[in-house]
Amino acid sequence: MNRLIGSAVAVAALIFGYQHPNAQNLSKTDNMTQSHDSSIVYMTTEISPEAIIKLYKALGREVKGKVAIKISTGEPGGHNYLQPSLIADFVKLTDGTIVECNTAYDGRRSTTEEHRRAAEEHGFTKIAEVDIMDADGEVKLPVKGGKHLQFDIVGSHYPNYDFTVILSHFKGHAMGGFGGAVKNMSIGIASAGGKSHIHSAGKIDSPETLWTNLAEQDDFLESMAEAAKAVADHCGDNIIYISVANKLSVDCDCDSNPADPEMHDIGILASLDPIALDKACTDLVRSSDDHGKIHLIERIDSRHGMHTLDYGEKIGLGSQTYKLVNLDK
Repeated sequence: MNRLIGSAVAVAALIFGYQHPNAQNLSKTDNMTQSHDSSIVYMTTEISPEAIIKLYKALGREVKGKVAIKISTGEPGGHNYLQPSLIADFVKLTDGTIVECNTAYDGRRSTTEEHRRAAEEHGFTKIAEVDIMDADGEVKLPVKGGKHLQFDIVGSHYPNYDFTVILSHFKGHAMGGFGGAVKNMSIGIASAGGKSHIHSAGKIDSPETLWTNLAEQDDFLESMAEAAKAVADHCGDNIIYISVANKLSVDCDCDSNPADPEMHDIGILASLDPIALDKACTDLVRSSDDHGKIHLIERIDSRHGMHTLDYGEKIGLGSQTYKLVNLDK
C-alpha cells in the first residue's frame, strides 16, 4: 500500500505539478520556533561555504568539544561528492575531524590504507584530519526496541568524539532510493561489518558473506532507520544535520561511475531532526518545476525509499511534519 501511495504522489507531481503541503512557498520566511509536533528545517538556495555557516548558526546549537564531521569522501571515479572547498570554512570553524568508515563492497575505500589515499586524492586531507573510524576495530551501540537490530556496529574511534555533524550530500541511491541524513548517520558511521549488519537486517556482520544475505528491501530500510536511531540516542543533543542538495544524480557518491545529474541544484538545508530534513529534501525534489526530477523520483519510489522515513518516524527518530524556513528572504 505504501508503495502504491508513493507512486501516486510521484505521478501527481509529474502531471499536476503537485507540491507537498510541507514544502512551503520558498519566497516566504517564517521564524517560528520549533514546537512539540513540528520540526524546523532551514534552507537557502545559495550553495557556498558562507551558506553552510549561515545555516549552522540558524540551528542555534553550538558545536563543541571533539567534533566528528561525517561526510562521504567519495568513491574514486565519482565526481558528485561534496567538494572540500565547499565545506572547508565550516570544518575550520568547528575544528572538526572528517570521519568515515570502510565500505562493505570491494572498491577503493574498502581498506583503511586505500580509503585514506582516496580521501587524500579528493583533497580532504588538505582541509582537516581524516579519521577512518574502524581502522582499529568496532564497537556496538544499543538499538532500543529494534525490530531487526539489537545493536549498531560502528567504528571503534566513534565514541571518542563529543559532538557529531551529519554533513550529507542529498542525492539518489541505488539501494536506498535516496541518500541523505539518515543514510549518512546509519550506513556511514557503521563499520564495514556494521554496514553488512544493516544490509542483512541483522543476520550477519561480515562483508565476505553480505551479497548472499541481503535482506528484503523494507527490512533493509527499517534497519537503516534503527541504526540511525542508535547513533541519535548515543549523541543526545550533541548532533546536528546539514544536507547539500546539489549534483542530484540518481546514484550515490559510493558509485565509481555515477549517472550525471538530470535536474538543477536545490540548495542547502539544515535541521535538528534528520527525518524532517530528509523529508524536506524529497519534498523539494517532488515540488520542483524541473522536468529532470522524474529520474530522481523514480529512483526514490522504485526502491520504496520513503519507507525509511515512515519507519524512522514510527520509532521516534524524528518527524515528517516540519516547518520550512527560507533564509534567503
